[in-house]
Amino acid sequence: MTVPRIRGAKGGEPLVMITAYDATFARMLDEAGADILLVGDSLGMVVQGRDDTLGVTIEDMIYHCRAVARGTKTAHIVGDMPFLSYHVTPQEALRNAGRLLAEGGAQSVKLEGGTTVVPVIERLVAAGIPVMAHVGLTPQSVHAMGGFRVQGKTEQDATRILDDALAVQEAGAYALVLEGIPGPLAARITEALEIPTIGIGAGVGCDGQVLVCYDLLGLTADLHPKFVKRYDQLFDRGVAAARVFCEEVRARNFPGPEHTFGVAKRPRAVG
Repeated sequence: MTVPRIRGAKGGEPLVMITAYDATFARMLDEAGADILLVGDSLGMVVQGRDDTLGVTIEDMIYHCRAVARGTKTAHIVGDMPFLSYHVTPQEALRNAGRLLAEGGAQSVKLEGGTTVVPVIERLVAAGIPVMAHVGLTPQSVHAMGGFRVQGKTEQDATRILDDALAVQEAGAYALVLEGIPGPLAARITEALEIPTIGIGAGVGCDGQVLVCYDLLGLTADLHPKFVKRYDQLFDRGVAAARVFCEEVRARNFPGPEHTFGVAKRPRAVG
């Protein structure tokens, strides 16, 4: 799956994007048929146990991108640019984005923001680094937004988000994530753009959908966002399996003979 194929999917069969953070999950999601694997800075919350994404570093992202790349065969790999990795200067953004590709094995990068990040997108695209943009609810701006709140509820805010979407498209982004906005607004933006939109908490009117793998698999026991559908309950099933293991160890039922190495028998002497 390449950038031109993703861009060419506009208006066609919906794109499927899922987050992945290591080689095992990448292999599983790749074999399931995901078009795009996003190595999201959401790893700060679901892997590192943080309250938000702000503490994730570029070194963290390179490490996890590298792991995902090792487990992926066909899906396109997008690496998130973490907080402060692209906010200071376009030159620093270029250096950090280049590291995600050169050291991490990502094939494109994603960054949050609209009109304010246009110079950064233009600089990266000019250097040959594909950029996926992200507007609406932008988690790196959680404090400015007053929490993880739905954006674009008023006409003024909706117009601002549409303007942001048009600006990042003009800057050269090949796709756009729409997060946490009303469905009608997402559909309106999707209709206005020439690049595909990928929604999360943005309704069915987008050109694709993305979910955090931990959420869709039911591994985040304490988080229940409205926009998430859980396709399994792996946290509960994992607890049950580990509980059986604990019980068998304490009862000395594990390891059994079939899990234990024996000693080679000495050959019998002849004569």
